[in-house]
Amino acid sequence: MKTSSSRSDLLASESVGRLLLRLSVPAVVGMLVQALYNAVDTVFVGQAVGTLGIGGLSVVFPIQMLLMAVAQTFGVGGASRISRCMGAGDVRGAGFTFGNMVLLAVLAGFLFLVAGLVFPVALLRAFGATDALLPSALEYFGVIIYSSPLMAFVMATNNAVRAEGNATVAMRSMMLGAGLNIALDPVFIFLLDMGVRGAAVATVISLAVSCVYLGGYFILGKSELPMGWRYFRFQRDIAVQVVSVGSSTFARTGATSVTTLLLNHILGGIAGEIGIATFGVMFRLLMFLFMPLTGISQGLQPIVGYNYGARQFHRVRQGVRIAVFSGTVVASLAFILFFGFPGMLMRLFTDDPQLVASGRNALRWSLICLPLAGFQIVGSGVFQALGKSVPALFLSLSRPLLLLFPFVMILPRFFGVNGVWFSFPLSDGLSFLITFVMVRRVLGRLAPLHCLGATHGR
Repeated sequence: MKTSSSRSDLLASESVGRLLLRLSVPAVVGMLVQALYNAVDTVFVGQAVGTLGIGGLSVVFPIQMLLMAVAQTFGVGGASRISRCMGAGDVRGAGFTFGNMVLLAVLAGFLFLVAGLVFPVALLRAFGATDALLPSALEYFGVIIYSSPLMAFVMATNNAVRAEGNATVAMRSMMLGAGLNIALDPVFIFLLDMGVRGAAVATVISLAVSCVYLGGYFILGKSELPMGWRYFRFQRDIAVQVVSVGSSTFARTGATSVTTLLLNHILGGIAGEIGIATFGVMFRLLMFLFMPLTGISQGLQPIVGYNYGARQFHRVRQGVRIAVFSGTVVASLAFILFFGFPGMLMRLFTDDPQLVASGRNALRWSLICLPLAGFQIVGSGVFQALGKSVPALFLSLSRPLLLLFPFVMILPRFFGVNGVWFSFPLSDGLSFLITFVMVRRVLGRLAPLHCLGATHGR
């Protein structure tokens, strides 16, 4: 373990604007690269297999999102506790938190692996696989499921790295895996003629390399977190706190997965495989926005958590203001691109004129309130960083489950497939209003919360 506290000192004293830039830029770059290789998978599969290949990946993706939700539960919850413990000077508490979050995440990954091997067809059918999409979905899922423990480890440890203020290492791990995946995709998909299966093989290999890189960072003592087997003993009180704070991330990603499942079934019933493929491409395009916004939120969280633990509340408020402004600028630029050039963006993935036309219509109707997304994502992250699990959980559920879900159930009955796309701006607008009121309220009455104390917010 490093004895220098230079990174911790920066969290306490460096200009908040420069600090947010230092922590957010690596996170944003890493997230953009991750979005890129998810999109590249789809582009290559679309070229090699066509619309049915894209549809197959679209069916598998919400299952992967469920694993991400579970891994991020431990990663984000653990990172919040690590930041607050380090801010309060409790290095041992941070070390035990790291050990428990890694244990829980990897265990969850193995449980997903077992479930995927035992019930592959049932899972794919549940997530919207039609008879036409099932073969390509099975081909991809049968390989990608082996990456579950690897993905869980990468997501948990990346959050820990960011929590100690070393976002550059997290960025490098993501760029390493994503760059390798992008390079391997054409080799396995085209050169070795493996099609959809080749995309999955490339992803598994890339995640394994990221695991080696991150494992080396901790094992070689480059982290400020204390290392040793004694820190990997399960401790119920730490696990409860980690899950409590991280539950909002699980709720948001898990609810998005459930909503995606619902959308696959509704779109499949209304527009068939074209509808499912349309949403699959649209979702991957939106990842180029949501990943950077998540990166800004991740860059903000160690600033908020550390300075909250250190009782420097003015730095917490300043960090939130700067992050919200930055997120809104990014979301507004994305709106101009997506709303102005939807057909061109769709043609990056497919030459199918029917899919291009469907995607153009979907992007324009669904993204009307996109500039509000920056405040939504950053605002939800504030409560996680403060350890206030109840409001964080509520905000995470409000958009995908409490708002989008009922709109998607009702509006298609009156407007057909356009009813699905109308549901997105309606839920975005209402979610923004809810988030604005709650964030303004909590910043106005910040109160200290000991890192080892209760984490259930008001």
